[in-house]
Amino acid sequence: MNDKTPPNSRRSFLKGTFVGISAVTLGSQVPALANAGAGKKAERFFAEPEDSFLEFAVDRIIPPDERWPGAREAGVVEYIDRQMAGPWGRGELVYRHGPFYGGTAAQGYQFEYTPAELFRRSINAINNQFAAQGTSFNALSDTDKDAYLAKLEKGGIDLDGVDSAVFFDQLLGMTVQGFFADPMYGGNRNMAGWRMIGFPGAYADYYDLVDKHGIEFKREPLSIADRDHPDSSLHKMKMRRA
Repeated sequence: MNDKTPPNSRRSFLKGTFVGISAVTLGSQVPALANAGAGKKAERFFAEPEDSFLEFAVDRIIPPDERWPGAREAGVVEYIDRQMAGPWGRGELVYRHGPFYGGTAAQGYQFEYTPAELFRRSINAINNQFAAQGTSFNALSDTDKDAYLAKLEKGGIDLDGVDSAVFFDQLLGMTVQGFFADPMYGGNRNMAGWRMIGFPGAYADYYDLVDKHGIEFKREPLSIADRDHPDSSLHKMKMRRA
């Protein structure tokens, strides 16, 4: 692929972020993607105040610009909501028997709460803290939202038994997942994340391009759910079995 994007562009930054995070964040959380297949009515987990906080928070982690949508418009909150409502959010896919110790990053999820409990406790604690001050996270300016998220990332703030750094790390990971995962899971609406970084999606093969180098790939990206598209991996698998 011939990528002529300026080195300091938002696209280049997110492309590098995706590559850097995917092996750790996405790879360690692959079971989460099993929660919500295409064609099924999605369960809802978050209440409106929780949902509202997430809408504004994820949009500061991946904000919109003049060309690309932010995480909010790309459906990231729907993605997170589906994950929390499903088996992964309920802790059915992680070992949860004690004792619980603070593990290393390489050891994965090490907490006594299910992912859904961790998100709910943390978000409600944040909303309650702001409510006690007569305001809300959503009412802050973008600059102040960023400053508050930076404090969460630094850690040391108790969110009803969850350290703020733990919550921020989980929120960041889920935001990246929702922005770049296959749209069939609720996020990456209109394949905005894929279009931004030039990722083609679920094409079955590139046989006609295998001996061509340094050219720009100009096909529309394909979701796994595009099973009837003649170039999709699922369609070609179906044809081979027929």
